[in-house]
Amino acid sequence: MRHSPVPFPDKWAKAGRRLIANPSATAEPLKFSTDIWVAALIRRAELGGGHVVVVHKGDARAGSVLVKTLNRSDGRVRLFAEATRADGETVWMRPSLTEKEDEIDAYISKARRIDADLWVVEVEDRQGRHFLTEDVEED
Repeated sequence: MRHSPVPFPDKWAKAGRRLIANPSATAEPLKFSTDIWVAALIRRAELGGGHVVVVHKGDARAGSVLVKTLNRSDGRVRLFAEATRADGETVWMRPSLTEKEDEIDAYISKARRIDADLWVVEVEDRQGRHFLTEDVEED
């Protein structure tokens, strides 16, 4: 059974993995759990023609996420990590600027040793898209 997408209610403000009932309120915003956020990334990528593999599942509620993108047509590989700006907004950045897959895999292995709750998601797309909806700081 295919579900039709539910429109995002106008009364909610969308900000990364957070839902803010009243954007002007000072209350702490609600965050999506990591498993739901990853499921949404998978869905966006599949709808866009990409292919996603969850290489490692971390903590379902609050694990950090690394997104590795693969562009097999030109051989580009990039890695994105979730970070928080000083203003509290979520942003994705490249923790390693290399585009060599073996070096990125070494970075991921080291990160997994440090953080057992880490999620690792690989996105393969002919155009090299990452399908992240939050701000992305490239290079």
